[in-house]
Amino acid sequence: MNLLRTDDQTISDLEIFSKKSGGGIFDIYNHVHTRGGETLLGELFRQPLSDRDAINRRSSIIGSFARLNIPFPYHTSIFDTAEKYLSHTEEEMKAKGNRMTLGEKEIQNGVNAILEIFRVTLAFIEQPKIIAIPDYDAEREAINNLITAPAFEPALKESEKARLSYSAVTAFDSLFRIAEREKIQQLLKAIYHLDVYMSVAMTALERKFIFPKALEKGQAILNVKGVYHPSLKKPVANDLQMNGGKNVLFLTGANMAGKSTFLRSLSTALYIAHMGFPVAATSMEFSVLDGIYTTVNLPDNLGIGASHFYVEVLRVKKMAQELSSGGSFFILFDELFRGTNVKDAHEATVAVIKGFTRKSNSLFIVSSHIVEAGEQLKDSSNVDFQFLPTRMKGHVPEYTYQLERGITDDRHGMIIIRNEGILDILEKGKKESTSSTNAQTPVRHV
Repeated sequence: MNLLRTDDQTISDLEIFSKKSGGGIFDIYNHVHTRGGETLLGELFRQPLSDRDAINRRSSIIGSFARLNIPFPYHTSIFDTAEKYLSHTEEEMKAKGNRMTLGEKEIQNGVNAILEIFRVTLAFIEQPKIIAIPDYDAEREAINNLITAPAFEPALKESEKARLSYSAVTAFDSLFRIAEREKIQQLLKAIYHLDVYMSVAMTALERKFIFPKALEKGQAILNVKGVYHPSLKKPVANDLQMNGGKNVLFLTGANMAGKSTFLRSLSTALYIAHMGFPVAATSMEFSVLDGIYTTVNLPDNLGIGASHFYVEVLRVKKMAQELSSGGSFFILFDELFRGTNVKDAHEATVAVIKGFTRKSNSLFIVSSHIVEAGEQLKDSSNVDFQFLPTRMKGHVPEYTYQLERGITDDRHGMIIIRNEGILDILEKGKKESTSSTNAQTPVRHV
């Protein structure tokens, strides 16, 4: 299975697993019932797909479970019992001198847990509504083949209410923990996948997320409507269309206008869509990519004595090397070349973006305060220009967080500095300026 290429910088930028103020994107989707399911969910977040059929298949399965809206059918405590029981293999106990041998009660509980997993799983996959999920058919059939293997025939005949004899427990213990342990582990892994599907389906239902459609790789198509960041309580949604003819977006806007939030919203949706998971939007279709790379919060590398600008240069170089492979990528830079002087940043931004325009099978977004660079790029037909506006209400800036066409030279840093009374504090001292401080702060709507 082809996997999407990405890196730790991107995972950190998108706050996939955690952020300083709380949980990350992972936590939004994490409704799993088992430890194995949680581990698997983490693996899927680190390994998005780069295969259209695989993405659409997973999306279809999760969407089907969302429509069915059925609960996870197991008592989740049985998985803890089963995992602990199966962890005591014959080889491990011999290696440790039998110091971790299971007691009679632990063996009995482990055997009963496996038997219950068999019964519940078989009843679940034999339901007509589960059989009717076409894209789940291969996994359902694999589960059925595991449970109905000839070796497990005696287990399927055991009554749920019958108390097992000592000899039966001993026989099942030898079967489950030694002879057919690998099949039991395969069954548990399949159930962990089911746990993830149902967990993510619950996220889609509760948050009204939609399931994107994956298109053929290499077309550089991204059509998304109503995209927003799933962590925001009162998000403002935006639409965006990109394609091979307009594969570069040059984004401008004042500080606090919402550029970074929009960039994270879009990038997160595209990343999650490559997992086959539902996203925070009203509709979305996208060409499958070979890789996604973002650069939002790029740290200095003091360990090698590198300045921020040099770290930026190395990041751009890495992107150029990835693009030279001929693959399709989504590459995002928030404030490209912020670590150098305006003149160098201007020239470098124009040069790099013009290089991006020649890679028509990939998508690029660059945000910048250097509006003059945008003016120079207007002769490049592949570049689209959008901005996030600022509306002045007297001396107070207000933000719509809605994309508009064009380039803006909005700059109101000094207005905010004056509104906060910083200059008065420096001139007159804190006590005399307290009344003016925070009197006119920017109005935010997120």
